Amino acid sequence: MEYDLNTWLNLSLRWLHVIAGVAWIGASFYFVWLDNNLRSPEPAKEGVKGELWAVHGGGFYHSQKYMTAPAHMPDHLHWFKWEAYTTWLSGFALLIVLYYVGAPVYLIDASKHAFSQAGAIATGLAFILGGLLVYEALCRSPLGQRPRAFGVTWFLCLTAATWALTQLFSDRGAFIHVGAIIGTAMVGNVFLVIIPNQRKIVADMLAGREVDPRLGAMGKQRSVHNNYMTLPVIFIMISNHYPVVTGHPLAWLLLAMISAGGVSIRHFFNLRHHGIIKPGFIFAGVMLVFFVSVIASHKPKPSEVASDVSFPVAQAIVQKHCVACHAAVPTHKGFTAPPNGAAFDTPAGLARYAPRIRERAVDSASMPLGNETHMTDEERAQLGAWIKAGAKTQ
Repeated sequence: MEYDLNTWLNLSLRWLHVIAGVAWIGASFYFVWLDNNLRSPEPAKEGVKGELWAVHGGGFYHSQKYMTAPAHMPDHLHWFKWEAYTTWLSGFALLIVLYYVGAPVYLIDASKHAFSQAGAIATGLAFILGGLLVYEALCRSPLGQRPRAFGVTWFLCLTAATWALTQLFSDRGAFIHVGAIIGTAMVGNVFLVIIPNQRKIVADMLAGREVDPRLGAMGKQRSVHNNYMTLPVIFIMISNHYPVVTGHPLAWLLLAMISAGGVSIRHFFNLRHHGIIKPGFIFAGVMLVFFVSVIASHKPKPSEVASDVSFPVAQAIVQKHCVACHAAVPTHKGFTAPPNGAAFDTPAGLARYAPRIRERAVDSASMPLGNETHMTDEERAQLGAWIKAGAKTQ
């Protein structure tokens, strides 16, 4: 029996990443909602900033938030940190297994830049670390005390990084590194600020010292940042399913618009938690996605070819550029089975998957991965013409 370690490691890490991410996002969204829904206690309670009564699962819950810290430290105190750490660790491990070990397939696009494997990995890591350093510098600068100006500046920095990455890496590799930059900044907020500040608060309480309220305020600020960055990073996690976006010549702009839409929608809900209803933010988010669809539908088309492209011509193009991976028994060293079960090495298989081929190799240039086989625009146009004529094999 042949055991494909890389495939099962990929599956296991991806599953762990999703589970941990759901736990982290759920906790993050809940606590932002909770904080925004706190009301002043009646009658007033010493040290209590706000409280909330809620009903869920057949029971009543009473939550209270203290201005700095309670008068006495409880015996049991839950720390929300491993959800974040596990999400980042599993995501980074997946980045290594899929995009760094498999860099020649998933990360390097020689038509953009002829990286060596080591050079591509070093460049990717430099962007991730550089993104964290830029984010921390912005947070700790005077700009960090001006939320709107900070948000716009950080958004522009991420957009610039996205543009640069799409000029260097494969479509999927570029997007996943933008996600890694955002995810690293988010977990950095937990590891570098939120948890250390909470530890200082607990230590001060136990030592009988006065607690500095700025520690909690800094943690709240970073938590809010994470809240707004969540929806963009979720889209990036699933973006490889949408080559119409990742494979577009203006992919960097489309991602910026989708991310801005996600931030706008998130802002609507944050305001709604305060009882402020501003549907304009939902409308703005929806319209940004609509504009993305319009832009994605109007992109440069491959050169025109005759409409009567024969099956042997189309089959030869697929044999040259696709079946090394998409065959019942792939010959590409990076695959032991056809990706997503899609095999094009028979006429029936080629006809069956013609719509997918059009989506990924004609309407976008996301396949072949990294254009490893140097598929030309003329070949894409010929393949598209054959598919448009009905993908006939006779």
